[in-house]
Amino acid sequence: MAHLEIPEVLTAAWLREKYRARELTPESVIAEVLKRSAADALMNIWITPPALETLRPYLERLAELDPELYPLWGIPFAVKDNIDVAGVPTTAACAEFAYTPDAHAAVVERLVAAGAIPLGKTNLDQFATGLVGTRSPYGETRNALRPELISGGSSSGSAWLWHAAGCLRAWHGHGRLGPRAGRAARPRRLEAESRAWPTLGVVPACASLDCVTVFAHSLDDALLVDRAVRGVHDADPWSRELPDPLPKLPARLLLPKGELGFYGPFAEGYRAAWGAARERALSLGLVVEEVETELFAQAAAILYEGPWVAERWADLGGFVESHPGAAFPVTEKILRTGASAEYDAASVFRAMHRLQSYKLEARRLLQDAVLLMPTAGGTWTRDAVREDPVGANRDMGRYTNHCNLLDLCAIAVPAGEAEERTPFGVTLFALAENEGLIGAAAEAFLAGSAGGERDAARDAASSAAGTAASTGEPRPGTTLVAVCGLHMRGFPLEKQMLECGAVFIREALSAPKYQLVKLPTVPAKPGMIKRPAGGAAIQLEVWEMPLVSFGSFTAGIPAPLGIGKVELEDGTEVPGFVCEAYAAADAEDITASGGWRFVTAAG
Repeated sequence: MAHLEIPEVLTAAWLREKYRARELTPESVIAEVLKRSAADALMNIWITPPALETLRPYLERLAELDPELYPLWGIPFAVKDNIDVAGVPTTAACAEFAYTPDAHAAVVERLVAAGAIPLGKTNLDQFATGLVGTRSPYGETRNALRPELISGGSSSGSAWLWHAAGCLRAWHGHGRLGPRAGRAARPRRLEAESRAWPTLGVVPACASLDCVTVFAHSLDDALLVDRAVRGVHDADPWSRELPDPLPKLPARLLLPKGELGFYGPFAEGYRAAWGAARERALSLGLVVEEVETELFAQAAAILYEGPWVAERWADLGGFVESHPGAAFPVTEKILRTGASAEYDAASVFRAMHRLQSYKLEARRLLQDAVLLMPTAGGTWTRDAVREDPVGANRDMGRYTNHCNLLDLCAIAVPAGEAEERTPFGVTLFALAENEGLIGAAAEAFLAGSAGGERDAARDAASSAAGTAASTGEPRPGTTLVAVCGLHMRGFPLEKQMLECGAVFIREALSAPKYQLVKLPTVPAKPGMIKRPAGGAAIQLEVWEMPLVSFGSFTAGIPAPLGIGKVELEDGTEVPGFVCEAYAAADAEDITASGGWRFVTAAG
């Protein structure tokens, strides 16, 4: 095998492509990870760094697995050190607290089951109590771009490692988003789930609010992980079933009314970057409303200035009391406020009732809408945070700490720079069940266009159909998509095509090279498999879809289906629905029908 240069930024899609082409092996990827880990040893990234002897069983297991059946085959990921990995100490950044679990946390178990490789355990603000990356006895994780600045927290090691090596990260934080895009190593995209992922095997910060989510370099990678770990766990009392995120632009994009406050030495740069982000949001073509956001500030204040801090003490107070001096000083000070007499049972219920009112107000405001906010209120030097650890932490989380308390989902995305080598980011929030709205809105924000283009596409459907039909080529900014089943006109998933801004172009036939099978799913759906010999022409529909929504649409397609190149009757190829060959073993062959529409008509 010829030597292949491994790029700094890795994505699951790139790795899978190189694995399929036999240009790369998981062993060579791990060797590169080990080399990078050793080179970065002074950056305080790892608590338990990768080691070949602990990774070898995972590599050996891959030899027994078919890469096409395991969607994360050979994909490395790092784990924040308050999430259990079997046989590896969990410290939560406190050596005296450490224990070695016999089993993986639920999310790690599901990632490993999908073929992924857990590398090691990353540094964090102790007990996930902090947003600054300086509260660890294992050292302050250095900022990858400006060493004098904080790295961000609580997932500081994961933030740096994401920047340096490009691995997927599993991490957990009380504030739904953990480290924020505007203050860690460099801008990044991440998806946060609203309890759609189980928290079993996670050291609790606030057990009633905690979630697990992922750093990724693209929404597609985040959704790939989501499909592997999503769903209720029978042994997790906090997990719940939420619908799969289907991309759909929101009816409204909400922006805060009036001036927002920014803090720290780069406050003016943050303010200017937020102004530019607002202008970009206004140019997307979505319906924009300016709204009062005081309710979000009031909800955020409850997290550290209300009785929920007592929940942290309920989980960790016994350890702190029995191990004097073991906790990081600032962390212990915060935890001990949870033992205050003011946080009695009556205060907890009063806060719960007040929060329930905030939730109702937020639900009314966010119906079919997405709220855009800065990801962080500012950033600071590490020296400044040591001088005022509580104030800096509070100001950093002003615009995101409401998320878990109000039962929202969120995505943080890059939005330029506040200063040179000082990234700025924004976060999009929606109701927990509306992850598809923030996914589509995030894609639109990153692309710089959305609703206007899609409304124009719908208004010009007949023109587009004529143009694409006559030329065989999609218009700029769009792609053709061949569909053969439930996404065709008149079928239940046609609405997904319309929500993505797609327009119907024409009916077509595939080349006479395909087998059509009826998959044993609920509801039943077809799968089209290209064969080296034999096969038949299958009836299709060709649609035109904006590229801004194509990635999210593709990421939401469940196995064994996917998007590949479909050969049409005239020999041209267009992106379209295909099915992995293994699915034919348990499916009914319906090739003779000529197409799914004929099968349903006969039924």
